[in-house]
Amino acid sequence: MDCARQSQAGRRQARTLLGGTVVSDAVVTKVLIGLCVAAYVVQVLAPALDARLAFVPVVAAGEPWRFLTTAFLHANYMHLGFNMWALWVLGGSLEPVLGRWRFTAVYLLSALGGSTAIYWLSWPDTDAWGTMTVGASGAVFGLFSTMFVVQRRFGRDTSGIVALLAINAVISFLGANISWQGHLGGLIVGGIVAAVYAWAPRGRRQTVGIVGTVAVAVVLVGLNIARALIV
Repeated sequence: MDCARQSQAGRRQARTLLGGTVVSDAVVTKVLIGLCVAAYVVQVLAPALDARLAFVPVVAAGEPWRFLTTAFLHANYMHLGFNMWALWVLGGSLEPVLGRWRFTAVYLLSALGGSTAIYWLSWPDTDAWGTMTVGASGAVFGLFSTMFVVQRRFGRDTSGIVALLAINAVISFLGANISWQGHLGGLIVGGIVAAVYAWAPRGRRQTVGIVGTVAVAVVLVGLNIARALIV
């Protein structure tokens, strides 16, 4: 019994290269995909869901939940399929490296960063101020930048992820009905959070990770409060 307890304790203390708890399965990734798919089914059955949960700058200050709930909605099955494929591929690689809470934080903060960028880059008396935005793309772009940071941290080739980001950037800016603002916000925030985790001092990774996560969240909330006061 004592040997078994010691073995279990050793497994609980196992850490990834970035200080996260070692996980053998991308559970958070699967849960996020499941939530997005379930939300899309509800959207199809009850289209009015978009009006209550999608991000729209004009109502953002009074309905702040939209900053995050919008990341679980999608415009159509192709939109959903592409984002879920990207989440599956990136999450399957990143979640075991970051650990579950860090991966969850990167995803949600990137989603919040995407909405924040849309909010700041939209102005009253323009079409963008009343335009509805949905999708996990901001969060997914945050995972793209996280993958880049992680690869750089461990000295791996980043040409593949750079090429993929360049292609997606071109599509974001030139494609119709694509929120480049949300993509840009998610990309920047994901990179910042990932950098905090990747370069945290070895002996203080947990503390620095938590403080950094909270700090980024506070900054984003503060930016959105400031934007609401400016309008």
